[in-house]
Amino acid sequence: MSEALTLPAEARERAGKGASRALRREGRVPAVIYGGKEAPTMIHVEAKELTRQLNTGHFMNSIVEIAFGNDTIRCLPKDVALHPVTDRPEHVDFLRMTKGGKIEVSVPVVFANEEASPGLKKGGVLNVVRHEIELVCENDKIPGEIVIDVTGKEVGDSIHISEVKLPVGSESAITDRDYTIATLVAPSALKKSEGEAGEGEEVAADEVEATAQTSDESEGEEGGEE
Repeated sequence: MSEALTLPAEARERAGKGASRALRREGRVPAVIYGGKEAPTMIHVEAKELTRQLNTGHFMNSIVEIAFGNDTIRCLPKDVALHPVTDRPEHVDFLRMTKGGKIEVSVPVVFANEEASPGLKKGGVLNVVRHEIELVCENDKIPGEIVIDVTGKEVGDSIHISEVKLPVGSESAITDRDYTIATLVAPSALKKSEGEAGEGEEVAADEVEATAQTSDESEGEEGGEE
């Protein structure tokens, strides 16, 4: 998982729309920490610092250490409400991390050893059906990414969740099906060239123009999955 982020906070004495609007006018964002056996903790954070951390791209998958008074509360961001026009953060929900607890998170996938895939070397295209996978993880062992090895993959092969080696402390949140993460497909140019080539003739990979990678789930074996 990405390194923990630190976010200074102050106590929020009043709730309600009026109090929240007043905080936003002062450049603050109202927030709440909930979870565990403790009562929800109302806080507010600096809007500029929160926006900076949101712009890192990994805020929602990071542990956030909220510096609150003399304590530091380890949390996971669960929801950030944005203004519908300006996209400025207006409210944040944090989940308090408890010892031995588990959390469901979405973790990005990356693909390794593409040069060792015969299908890709022939001009095939890696069609990514899921750029993130849902995992249930121990809350102190949340991976920053899941690496999937495509060594040996041919055109027509699919990569399912059952093939992926997950880190210790993590398991798939979806257990009712062996869903597809990516497929290796032939681009239209490759299919056309192969159709025109005579039996026994080969089409050079460097003569085939590969199409761009797509995330359209309808092209996967289990298109339309959420």
